[in-house]
Amino acid sequence: MKELVHYTHCPVCGAAAISEVLRAKDYTVSGETFSVFECGACTTRFTQDAPGAAAIAPYYKSENYISHTNTSKGLVNTLYQWVRKRTLKQKRKLIQRQTGLAAGRLLDLGSGTGAFAGEMKVNGWNVTGLEPDADARQVAKDSFGVELQDTGRFYELGNNQFDAITMWHVLEHVHDLQGYLAKLKTLLKEKGRLVIAVPNYTSGDAAAYGACWAAYDVPRHLYHFSPAAMKSLVEKHGLRLLEYKPMWYDSFYVSLLSSKYKNGRTRLAAAFFRGLLSNLAALRDTKKCSSVIYIIGK
Repeated sequence: MKELVHYTHCPVCGAAAISEVLRAKDYTVSGETFSVFECGACTTRFTQDAPGAAAIAPYYKSENYISHTNTSKGLVNTLYQWVRKRTLKQKRKLIQRQTGLAAGRLLDLGSGTGAFAGEMKVNGWNVTGLEPDADARQVAKDSFGVELQDTGRFYELGNNQFDAITMWHVLEHVHDLQGYLAKLKTLLKEKGRLVIAVPNYTSGDAAAYGACWAAYDVPRHLYHFSPAAMKSLVEKHGLRLLEYKPMWYDSFYVSLLSSKYKNGRTRLAAAFFRGLLSNLAALRDTKKCSSVIYIIGK
């Protein structure tokens, strides 16, 4: 029997006021259905009875799981690749602005196939990239010339050595959530910046697609954050949430996938319009964006 993670209290704030809000299907690998709970205190959502750290690896083994395969197969993945090329430079400039450095020391956690780590490296940054999947690490070496290390080294890293730490859609995958936040704080230099991007279940596209919203991505996504939930988590560890930044493309990418999950095929025009509506709402309030980048400092 595989190990499952069952919560009796919220994994973020520890409150006992948790209850099921929906059931979501794993459309990528297993076809299994998982229960999503919500905390009544901090609004964190989480996947109940998700596979434990030792049992989760098979749920990532799909040629459609783009962060591990770098595939361009299919319309959605082709669009993903096009968007990624455009956003890599934007991400680099964001890090440079937030740190005030043209180049420095960067820790990129959950590097996937190494595209961002490669972008930073060729622009003069001293990059440490950690990635748990051996196949993805090989793709990073072959495609971007980046030597990533296994994520198991995370807790061995020395204190106060990074100007920036980035987690691009990674935190929602981490089993040891509280342990990671505690360690991240020690790794960051006094004026360093922790940059975390995660999906936002309070966005317009999430509301439109409900349980079919692709960014639930159960069981790989263990947690489903709202801006309030992220604030609660960050402050619990004595960190400061400094800014919220939008990820405009995510609403379109997620809506395309969600449309396929909901309808059995992608309704391109309707999905694009849904993503556009979500972004229009987020123009007035970044906290409504499909995915939010959180800028965090000590």
